[in-house]
Amino acid sequence: MMNTEHKNAFGMIGLGTMGSNLLQNIADHGYKCAGYDISADKVAALNKLNPKAIQGFTDMNDFTDSLSSPKVVMLLVPAGKIVDGVIEELLEVLDKGDIIIDGGNSHFIDTDRRFKDLEQKGYHFIGMGVSGGEEGARRGPSMMPGGDKKAYEIVKPILTKIAAQVNGDPTVAYMGERSAGHFVKMVHNGIEYAIMQLISETYEVLKNGLHMEHEAIHTIFEKWNEGRLQSYLIEITRDILAYKKKGSEHLLLDDIKDEAKSKGTGKWTSQAAMDLNLPIPIIDIAVSMRDLSKYKDLRTKASKMYPDSGEIHYHNKNDEHVTKLEQAFYFAMVSAYAQGMHLLHRANEEYDYKLNLDLIAKIWRGGCIIRSAFLEDIYAAYQKDLNLKHLFLDDVVHQNLLKSIPGIRTAVSEAAQNGIAVPAYAAALGYFDNFRSEDMPANLIQAQRDYFGSHTYELKGKEGTFHTEWEAGK
Repeated sequence: MMNTEHKNAFGMIGLGTMGSNLLQNIADHGYKCAGYDISADKVAALNKLNPKAIQGFTDMNDFTDSLSSPKVVMLLVPAGKIVDGVIEELLEVLDKGDIIIDGGNSHFIDTDRRFKDLEQKGYHFIGMGVSGGEEGARRGPSMMPGGDKKAYEIVKPILTKIAAQVNGDPTVAYMGERSAGHFVKMVHNGIEYAIMQLISETYEVLKNGLHMEHEAIHTIFEKWNEGRLQSYLIEITRDILAYKKKGSEHLLLDDIKDEAKSKGTGKWTSQAAMDLNLPIPIIDIAVSMRDLSKYKDLRTKASKMYPDSGEIHYHNKNDEHVTKLEQAFYFAMVSAYAQGMHLLHRANEEYDYKLNLDLIAKIWRGGCIIRSAFLEDIYAAYQKDLNLKHLFLDDVVHQNLLKSIPGIRTAVSEAAQNGIAVPAYAAALGYFDNFRSEDMPANLIQAQRDYFGSHTYELKGKEGTFHTEWEAGK
């Protein structure tokens, strides 16, 4: 056995790009660490990276024996049954009081179950969302740990050093109890779905609505990334719209199939919101459009049956419409973040996570996929009012939304008139117009439900529920 001072401070199971990059990040900050994988090739590759600070293993016993106590083991493996299988294997070689961190995109319901089970067995468990992709893992991700707070305090020194830094603050913080970390990461991914869908719809309008060339569209995203729309997703879109393979005369983008994949976190966000009776339509439609993209054969047949009715014609000049489109994007982007934050507020009430929404906005400002200039406004809004129920009610957001309403109305109406699909933009506008309605037409729905199913209704200014024999009044 090695002396404690020579043992590794951190262990990683799963040596894909994310796991390997995180280990290198940890080693860069002065910690010895170990990695385990069933793939001998991945372990061999790891052992070549930094032999003085990183050790790779294919034997689970040797891997855990190399760790100092309490042993800290992080899992970066595919969500689902594989996580449970690895945890079962770990329990054979870990001691009570050791710490297991699930750093994958696990469903928060599974994290709740695992937390309770491991707590009963005497182990510490942290469910931690990690965002930032491969580059984030290597240079500084945003991390959302939840679960065992005492265990978090033990790993906090390492996590704060390897996280991205914004204005001197690390983009990691304890999110809350039980599955809070994975719930927050799930909502992060839902917002990510929404913004990606909005960007794709913007591209569609610029390309097929305003008939712009890729170079001009690239310039627009480049300009937007220098203003209030600055974000990681706008930035990478700018780069994609200029990327050509060596020797090619056209963009790689033109060769990519229009069938979007997903790993389920967007769907989980929609399901969680529906369970909580909370609307997040811009996220819902983003999930639905990814699903629709997979039905290429049906879409191809329908395109022949329902061709465009005529030449697309936008009323404004291109530069005027681009200005309106920038307003529309800002409006819809704000709506995406607002709906996600509202879901976190509601989940906090239902699940008693003890979330701090200002802290969530703070650690999303850097390292993660949805980092953006607007997150500074979100952080400021929740710093000003920790009990803010909805982002639309913040004074600064309110004023900026008012200025952007003409843009979103123009973008949605002109796209509809020209047969260009902008469902996420339309969802953002529809949500807003209903949100600002003191009286929605839901009274008619209640009357209908009572008519066909005797489901009863409530009356204005009266207590109790009521039922009417509607047919008798014909």
